[in-house]
Amino acid sequence: MKPNLISLNAKDVEREELPVDVCIVGAGTAGLSCAIHLARLLEEAGDQDRTILVLDKAEEVGHHTLSGAVMDPRGIAELFPDWKERGFPVGTVVEDDWAEVLRPGGGSIKLKGLLCPPQLRNHGNHMISLNEVVKWLGGQAEELGVEIYGGFPVAGTRFEDGKVVGVQTRDSGIAKDGSRKATFEPGMDVSAEVTVFAEGVRGSLAKNLFRDLDVMDGRNPQTYGTGIKEIWEVTPEVGKEMHGKVVHTGGYPLDMKSYGGSWVYGIAEDKLSIGFVIGLDQTDAKLDPHALFVQWKQHPRIAKLLEGGKPISYGAKCVPEGGYFSQPRLHGDGFVMVGDTGGFLNAATLKGIHLSIKSGMLAAEAIAKALAAGDTSKEGLASYQESYEASWAKAELWKYRNYRQAFTKGLVAGTIDFAVQQVTGGRGLVARRPGHSDHETMEPVAQSRLEKPGYDDRLSMDKLTDVYLSGAIHEEDQPAHLLVNDPSICTDRCTREFGNPCQHFCPAAVYEWPEGSTAVTINASNCVHCKTCDIMDPYENIEWVVPEGGGGPKYLGM
Repeated sequence: MKPNLISLNAKDVEREELPVDVCIVGAGTAGLSCAIHLARLLEEAGDQDRTILVLDKAEEVGHHTLSGAVMDPRGIAELFPDWKERGFPVGTVVEDDWAEVLRPGGGSIKLKGLLCPPQLRNHGNHMISLNEVVKWLGGQAEELGVEIYGGFPVAGTRFEDGKVVGVQTRDSGIAKDGSRKATFEPGMDVSAEVTVFAEGVRGSLAKNLFRDLDVMDGRNPQTYGTGIKEIWEVTPEVGKEMHGKVVHTGGYPLDMKSYGGSWVYGIAEDKLSIGFVIGLDQTDAKLDPHALFVQWKQHPRIAKLLEGGKPISYGAKCVPEGGYFSQPRLHGDGFVMVGDTGGFLNAATLKGIHLSIKSGMLAAEAIAKALAAGDTSKEGLASYQESYEASWAKAELWKYRNYRQAFTKGLVAGTIDFAVQQVTGGRGLVARRPGHSDHETMEPVAQSRLEKPGYDDRLSMDKLTDVYLSGAIHEEDQPAHLLVNDPSICTDRCTREFGNPCQHFCPAAVYEWPEGSTAVTINASNCVHCKTCDIMDPYENIEWVVPEGGGGPKYLGM
């Protein structure tokens, strides 16, 4: 199998061996929920001497965690029935919600009450900071004896006789030219009876499992969206008007062929969470999620809310939109997959936190059984898939199983099919719609229709200004964690056929093509770890791998 190690892969270094019982890669909601539930189950069984280790690439838990985020409390209420009494960062309860269709020339059509699409109704849900939620979950896990190592990016999966037996963390102290610096430290070899892949969207380890194992057999390819988010401090008037309110918008700046939408959440008396998500199967070679976000902010309806305010943070991430038929088999020899890695997102309702928590809990129950039986093979962990198929999480995703795919033929066709889905239990006009890989949908650059907006220092910041607000930072003297496997494709075929789309689709200005240059400039220090490039490159020529520990955005309060 292809190694996924951003290091020298040196054979002449001695690596520390760290044996644990369960290794969880990723300290998000799914990974930490798995750790918490598993620790409690093991304690109940009198098996509390087991070691549960969580590894995360962020220097501190939560730094790389981003979501809209409106949370359905069902998941956290199962994990902690007394979640509010325990001090969970509740956030703002949704008091009112509606949808709006933005008109290209200004103005909007408000859809409220019965006119608001059922999947966008959020009354009683909670507007939260997922960064704060994950930090809180991390504290709960540590109280139960779970070990959490922040700043330990995992670079490779370890196999023995085809079974996952652990992971290897990334070497640190490697210079940009590949030489070892005085600070060089080899990564650890972590061995585990069960490895939990909780890397989030398009994880660099899980991607290899998808390609090299049979976990995607019979499944649709995953399809993705890129979400852009800002937190704004707004005027007292706007804050009072919008506090506790959730608004989802459609229409401008998207055309009738493109899938996407946006949100405005009144998260505090002086703050708004705003964001825009665009499906990455949009065919335009000049697709620029950030530019669309800026155009959306420039619409009079949105600009009025932001006038007199200021942005205080920015982030971007991809979301798995494919639904039930795009989920991998969730288990294999020595491993399970949870959260976004396992495709646990309801694209219709724009929610995945509750599903992520539930996936972690279901995985924990299967792991506890497998450890007790001494069988962590594919068969020994199969109860995870079985319990998922019998759960409310499966029932929710099954209801929307054909939702996202219905929009591949445009907004009108998708809306009609989705209406039929509502009265056919989620089936729609076709029993199972086929999926697609997003990069395969891109059309030649000569057919591009998108234009860039104007930027300013007020409402419409350019990418570099927004990257500054993300807190993104990486050690400069290290190998780029964005690998271009064949540079000749970039300078020849991609230039001719697609006009080097990486310079457009990246929401962090990582890829630049200076005028007259025949090579791309990679500004890896700008990267916010969204994974858009790994998904969208039309030749699958860009590979995102983990950078040195601690590198990336700092999504404080996001």
